[in-house]
Amino acid sequence: MNWVKRKVIVTGGAGFIGGALVDALLSKGAEVTVVDKLLFPAASWIWQAKLQRLREIYQKHGYSDANLHIIDLYSERERFQLLAQKHDTVFHLSAVFGGREFVDTQQAECSKMLAVDHNVISTSYEAGISHLHYSSSACVYPSSLNKPDVLLREDHILSTGEGWNSSDNLYGFAKLMGEMQLLAYYKERGFKSSASRYLTVYGPGEFDSSHAISALVGKALHNQDPYEVWGSGNQERGFTYVTDIVNGSILSAEKISDATAVNIGWDKRYKIKDVAEIILRLAGHKPSKIHFDTNKPEGPFSRALDISLAKKLLGWEPKVDLEEGLANTIEWHKKLEQTKLLKH
Repeated sequence: MNWVKRKVIVTGGAGFIGGALVDALLSKGAEVTVVDKLLFPAASWIWQAKLQRLREIYQKHGYSDANLHIIDLYSERERFQLLAQKHDTVFHLSAVFGGREFVDTQQAECSKMLAVDHNVISTSYEAGISHLHYSSSACVYPSSLNKPDVLLREDHILSTGEGWNSSDNLYGFAKLMGEMQLLAYYKERGFKSSASRYLTVYGPGEFDSSHAISALVGKALHNQDPYEVWGSGNQERGFTYVTDIVNGSILSAEKISDATAVNIGWDKRYKIKDVAEIILRLAGHKPSKIHFDTNKPEGPFSRALDISLAKKLLGWEPKVDLEEGLANTIEWHKKLEQTKLLKH
């Protein structure tokens, strides 16, 4: 797929992963339009910070300002369809999500993704979009397979006979249904698409402190003492750096057209307590005590991905190891803190 002058929409493009994807696509010569709800109030610092980051990404590539359309994909189906008619490709990253506690306790909100995904998929097809890439999640996998000795494989979906509860809450089930919609549109209507199942993404550009790495980095830079870690600290993940996620997504769009979903994430696990120790060392913070708050949700005990299919179909594997990625993330957060101080 030649990206030069290709007209691309990125839904959720003002977000953490979305912004990094916009940057990568612009660097390849694509003409990128961002669609985002911008959930936070316009007066909030995070709203302003997201807008400023997006503007800086566009300006880096020679644009005077960001090409942004503020659209609620849950309720403004027609507006999105009119916009899609002027484009070739959609990367659909918009989702209803807010970290571990949100996924565990806000099932009704997560259910809105069923409508959001259908609106984007159906209108993209009707508008003549040539390819849609869908950002899915490792949350689609059966919770009973989140074990230290299991690398989650694409065909593990619904393999345990647990029904819709086999996914990680309604968030995971909604993501799985997004994949199923794309598969149906390909088989019945020939609509070309691809999907990437992301795993525990982290890196520069994440303003939301409800996710583990961002929260731990923020606490370290604010010299929190005792330093709080949610859960026992023994829960483990295959943490995946944002540029690896973006590269895998673009490769999926380039090489897959039959709605096949591919794992994009690390197959190497790290315990949260070990990640916290690395962050504290890199940030130069030495708290008197690390407090593991077991009253807070910690999510699945162990989750990592089998990425053999990504290697085979895409020639993809993660490049940025955890220490390098955390160092980059901490430096970005330091600059963010300086900016916040200057504004106050």
